[in-house]
Amino acid sequence: MSAAPENGVIAAGHPLTAQAGARVLNDGGNAVDAAVAAMLTSFVAEPLLTGLGAGGYMLVAGAGQEPVLLDFFIEAPVRAQDGTAAELEAVDVSFGDAVQVFYIGPASCGIYGTPAGVCAAVERWGTLPLAALTAPAAQLARAGVVLNSGQAYVAEILADLLTSTPECAALWAPAGRVLREGELLRNPELATALERLGRDGAEPFYRGELAASVCDWLGERGGSLRPQELAAYRALERQPLPVSYRDRTVLTNPPPSAGGALLAYSLALLDRGERPPTLRSVVAAMQAAQRERTPEFLEGLSQEGFLERFLGAKLGSTTHISVLDRDGCACSVTCTNGEGSGVVVPGTGIHLNNVMGEQDLNPFGFHRHPAGRRMPSMMAPSIVLREGDVELVLGSAGSNRIRSAILQTIVGVVDHDLGAEPAVIAPRVHFEDGVVYHEPGIDANALEELDPDQEIVRFHSLNLFFGGVQAVLRADGRLTGAGDPRRGGVWVSA
Repeated sequence: MSAAPENGVIAAGHPLTAQAGARVLNDGGNAVDAAVAAMLTSFVAEPLLTGLGAGGYMLVAGAGQEPVLLDFFIEAPVRAQDGTAAELEAVDVSFGDAVQVFYIGPASCGIYGTPAGVCAAVERWGTLPLAALTAPAAQLARAGVVLNSGQAYVAEILADLLTSTPECAALWAPAGRVLREGELLRNPELATALERLGRDGAEPFYRGELAASVCDWLGERGGSLRPQELAAYRALERQPLPVSYRDRTVLTNPPPSAGGALLAYSLALLDRGERPPTLRSVVAAMQAAQRERTPEFLEGLSQEGFLERFLGAKLGSTTHISVLDRDGCACSVTCTNGEGSGVVVPGTGIHLNNVMGEQDLNPFGFHRHPAGRRMPSMMAPSIVLREGDVELVLGSAGSNRIRSAILQTIVGVVDHDLGAEPAVIAPRVHFEDGVVYHEPGIDANALEELDPDQEIVRFHSLNLFFGGVQAVLRADGRLTGAGDPRRGGVWVSA
């Protein structure tokens, strides 16, 4: 990393992901070109977190252009009502100090969006050919990626998922056990699919033979994804949600996503209070946001004008990439495959998402969302503006912990004047379902004073449970970044 980056800075969840984006910045690409190249590489280097069977959001702002949120998240499919639909399969995932249940299998697969998102982003903002961006990722998939400690840990905790089907096990446990740190993961079929994306765009993934392969494979196993649903999928442009915080404007993910609205609500509550906010007020804001995540809130997200009514009445496995280029254009993109469904479609290299089985996105029951509706994600790619210019680009992985991770990072930069790295590395706290989780370094006595009867779970070290914030900061004329050590993140200057 250079002290004075000439072409920009990128932060991502894997060194190869960040390096791919930095190369594009050095080759003259803009922030979106770099983010797309990094996304494509993440499909290979971080395949348990994202991929061609995943979905996400991209927020673009700065350099004098109108901010835009590109929505390519998972849509709910039609679920068969004739008794042929498969049931969700439960697996336990241990984070060491906490255990979470995830649901996988054909019933967990939603309508994927990343191929459409990649192509829409390149068409809207890109300056380099899509084939040039996909080629390095395809080469990497064919040659193989050596698992680093972060990806090996994710594979270890997801071992039951990775061996749940013969096709997934063939990739992840070729010798009868899940791959470990230092071992090579190859996916030549994914390489071919990436090359196809670069050559033919998104068409084959939604209306061509790849789409047919996916639908046929799922349909034979009780999955609900139909050809007409894939064919109708589109990436959508939305107006980002702006919220004032101190003397800044925070742009984040608007409805029908849930995470941005709940992040905005938390920031609005903190903005009314003292600066810097106390631990008590930060946790209270998290508690207030959690209380608002009701069935009515989730249903209202799809209604016109809901956000204005909601905020007005109250005053709600993933990987992230943040880029800021030399012209001041920022791109913040978050993608998720859930944890993956365990369903790998032969001949395509595609590991389909399990978003329909994500309890965090279905808190009031599974398969309740109407067909064709975008799922109410917690993902909230965000950009902080100061006097109209981009100051901070960030987002996070971590399911329900996304909004608390982003909230605490923004507070660290804006209220405590921290640099990107100290703000990201700082210990975190998270409130959910009546329990306060915290990392070492948080004042446990202060948490107990909030409510003596409250259950408190203390983690013994920084943990990927608390998200994975990747951030880029412009401060005092300098560009710096931070990769979250909880998820093996790095930042690279170009």
